Amino acid sequence: MYEYITGKLTYISPAYVVLDVQGVGYQIALGNPYRYSSKLEQTITIYVQQIIREDAHSLYGFETLAEKQLFLRLLSVSGIGPKSGLAIMANEDHQGLIQAIEAGDVNYLIKFPGVGKKTAQQMVLDLKGKLAELVENPMSLFHQGNDDNALAEAIEALQSLGYSPKETKRVEKVLEKENYQSTDEYLRAALKLMMKK
Repeated sequence: MYEYITGKLTYISPAYVVLDVQGVGYQIALGNPYRYSSKLEQTITIYVQQIIREDAHSLYGFETLAEKQLFLRLLSVSGIGPKSGLAIMANEDHQGLIQAIEAGDVNYLIKFPGVGKKTAQQMVLDLKGKLAELVENPMSLFHQGNDDNALAEAIEALQSLGYSPKETKRVEKVLEKENYQSTDEYLRAALKLMMKK
């Protein structure tokens, strides 16, 4: 529902910060709230993920969109909930985390709070090979709308529409041979190809 919140940082606690947006204080849980210590009383932007549980509606915050995407992938692993996901994200060596998953380094992963051997093995099983773009190009998650990532944006849009990665891969191979200028053009062409199958 929310992508990010921009507001005045009015309070920092060990578990969360408060952003004031036109008189409404948003409590946002962070892995390391103190990374914002120098920004108290300043206007900042925090990327957020709202998670609704039976007993709580919570906002989890991240400094960048790439961090938020990594958090969401961690949540896809059985045994990792929002709190343990945030605890893992608190260690700001995210590239090290990704590389450990890619390498199957269970001993590195069990160092995180709440991550036992079984959960670490599940992380490797579920995420290995799915975090490559975060290692190779951390900026790939920041869509600036330039020509270079128009195809990638179109494929992401297809997946958000409910097409499987297998389906989008097939279409992506065909579209790589084209030379469209915008995400819109790639998406229109991709949808036509999807309808033909």
